[in-house]
Amino acid sequence: MKYILLLFTSFIFAQQTQNVDFKSVSGQLSLNSKEKTISGAVDFQFEVLNDCDTISLDAKKMEFSNVKINDKEVVIQNNNKQLKLISHFEKGQNRLTFNYKTKPKQALYFVDIENDEVQIWTQGQGRYTSNWFPSFDDVNEKLIFNLGISFDKEYQVVSNGLLKEKKEDGNLIYWQYKMEKPMSSYLLMLAIGKFDKKEFKSKSRIPLEYYYEPKDSNRFEPTYRYSKRIFDFLEKEIGVKYPWQINRQIPVRDFLYAGMENTTSTLFATRYVVDSIGFCDRNYTNVDAHELAHHWFGDLITAESSTHHWLQEGFATYFALLAEKDIYGEDYFYSKLYDTAQQIKFASRTDTIPVLNEKASSLTFYEKGAWTLFVLHESIGDKAFKKAIKSYLNKYAYKTVNTQNFFDEIRKVCDFDLDKFQKTWLESTTFDTSTANALLSKNKTIEKRLEIDKLKKTTLTEKADILKATLESNVYRSVKEAIVDQLENEKYEAKKELLLLALETNDIQVRQNVAETLTKIPEDFRANYETLLDDKSYQTQEIALYWLWRNFPSHRAEYLDKSKNWIGFNDYNLRTLWLSLALSTTNYTSDPESLINELTAFSSTKYEATTRQNALEKLIAFKIINDQVLSNLVGATTHHMWQFSKFGRDTIRLLLKNPEMRASFNRILPNLNPDEQFQLERLLKE
Repeated sequence: MKYILLLFTSFIFAQQTQNVDFKSVSGQLSLNSKEKTISGAVDFQFEVLNDCDTISLDAKKMEFSNVKINDKEVVIQNNNKQLKLISHFEKGQNRLTFNYKTKPKQALYFVDIENDEVQIWTQGQGRYTSNWFPSFDDVNEKLIFNLGISFDKEYQVVSNGLLKEKKEDGNLIYWQYKMEKPMSSYLLMLAIGKFDKKEFKSKSRIPLEYYYEPKDSNRFEPTYRYSKRIFDFLEKEIGVKYPWQINRQIPVRDFLYAGMENTTSTLFATRYVVDSIGFCDRNYTNVDAHELAHHWFGDLITAESSTHHWLQEGFATYFALLAEKDIYGEDYFYSKLYDTAQQIKFASRTDTIPVLNEKASSLTFYEKGAWTLFVLHESIGDKAFKKAIKSYLNKYAYKTVNTQNFFDEIRKVCDFDLDKFQKTWLESTTFDTSTANALLSKNKTIEKRLEIDKLKKTTLTEKADILKATLESNVYRSVKEAIVDQLENEKYEAKKELLLLALETNDIQVRQNVAETLTKIPEDFRANYETLLDDKSYQTQEIALYWLWRNFPSHRAEYLDKSKNWIGFNDYNLRTLWLSLALSTTNYTSDPESLINELTAFSSTKYEATTRQNALEKLIAFKIINDQVLSNLVGATTHHMWQFSKFGRDTIRLLLKNPEMRASFNRILPNLNPDEQFQLERLLKE
């Protein structure tokens, strides 16, 4: 009987958007950062379209009280996945109110940072918002969200929409945010931290707010170097005014992905907060443009199901690339398309899932989706493409869409065989190389790149003159990087002249390629390779310092003296490398204990996961292991970032193969917190 009831209620929920239309919701929330809980009073406005007896909200492991419809108590079922309201619902307008409390296991993260401070942020994409706010996993249910949040007055609080009210109440500040238009629940957001911000206006007068931590004030310009330009470009290129009231961008610590385009307020990883040197290796430009493009393709119009996910990711990837073309030029644009074409072709050897499939890979949804749009754009022409895009966005604004909805708008502007196109680009797993190469070859850089790539199977003697002439030419750097790649497995004496030419290009990326591919450095190339230590690139400096230290033991002190004050990116990549090399260099330091303590500290919870992993990798690789290092490694296994927790588990598994290490882990077990004990005990029993 229970099984039949479950099937019945699941069916009812699947049909819910046909029977019930939720219009808006107001939430008055408070958060407890010590207990890592959120609670609040919630007020939904909804319309019953057809008589029904059950209405459901998605709500993971929440406690509810005072649940009322139109101020009258209602029968509820709470199965820790959904809140079900049981009554005889008749057509008409209704109001649902309740109080709730939860301690989310995911989607709302409390990140402890130094000085007992905290950052709190959300990540709802997928079906996760219902872990912290009662809402709807079904993207087809769109409603207007208005959140009010009370929190410690020392902090900034951000949510979707415009800030309508901000008032102080003792040690708290109340922040009231309001949206004007509906959106899917996965785009609901919160971000709380000690931020500063700078305010700008787009050409169309949209307010732009760019946030940063006070310690990063000198990194503001490189981080947001092209943000306003990207906004103005995309609004013009897409041809539809930015559909929301404001645009904010906020870097948060230990974010799960590169970025997330919560409506009006993008969150992004702090790894993209860079200075001018870091900009050349790791800048925010592409992520910025991708997440902003989602405010049209994903937020304004939303794919009705995962099958059509390319309508979000493919579009955001393609329009981000168009924005980068505006900034960096056509050679950059075509080179990126060429590189992704190679990735897709390689993946298609084993990847049997096409774009139009909910199980497609990220590479397929993002990059092949972008390629699909590039081919379509080139095939029907710029005027027709832009007209169709504009019509598509305006027709389905604040609604959900599928691939046929998009193609219907294409059909209105041109006579193009979309059935064949769909089979080739969206339903086939093979990559149409001939069409791709024909389109790419319109660019002279790619013409040269294709010519160079054809030389892969020839001997170095046969192609040396062509490679030399190309390195000496002013061709775009991606071609020169391809030449350096081809040289990797050639004998040193045969390629020395070409490597010197590559260094003489004075292009940071080409020179970095030399650093990466020449890991056995002959003595007569040492002085040339040493020049890489002075490149304005933290990544190049890290590579060069490590390989010089490895190849020339007699010069180790000299290299360490030169680099002793280097810090690098905000994950301390150069400092953690220097510490590990200094500790591994005989007689270099008279106080190894202080260096060990500093490197060990970088692996502690005081720092972000990327810094901690950097430090732990170096400590273990260089066999600088003590009980504190092992404890910090176990701490990694409890982290919310799956990449870091997996690194922790995998590293412990390797260490446990050593009986002495196993004994050390058993020794520290009683001193760990309960979550850490649970994770380590599991690993010890494997």
